[in-house]
Amino acid sequence: MHDEFLCHVTGYGICDGRRIGVPLGTYRAPTLALALWWLRDRASWIADRLDPQPEAEHFPAGALAPVAGTVLDVPAVMRAWCADLYQQDLAADELAAGRLVRIAASDDTAEYELLAESVDAVRMHRMASALFTPVA
Repeated sequence: MHDEFLCHVTGYGICDGRRIGVPLGTYRAPTLALALWWLRDRASWIADRLDPQPEAEHFPAGALAPVAGTVLDVPAVMRAWCADLYQQDLAADELAAGRLVRIAASDDTAEYELLAESVDAVRMHRMASALFTPVA
């Protein structure tokens, strides 16, 4: 069983013709349960910021407009992942086995990515790379 997990959330977009990643948060979870909680919390956080309630008082009238029906609904994808117990179990199984978990969704303007991985798995990978690196 892996004991600690590194969790990251990143937003990606195109700037001057290049794909740019902007770190939106990192968390070192001491348990599997807290890693999954953080991923759900960040997915909800992204959804709430991309899909605010139009009637909220801090938005002037007409400030928000609906997007075309052909655009992928990133907030809906994030909320669906949070609510899907089967997906939560799959993520837990992958993390417990030492594998990287990635949840991502994109629309016409940006991609949002949640990552989690075992600290032990990262250390083992680094160690294996160092042991088998040819020396000149």
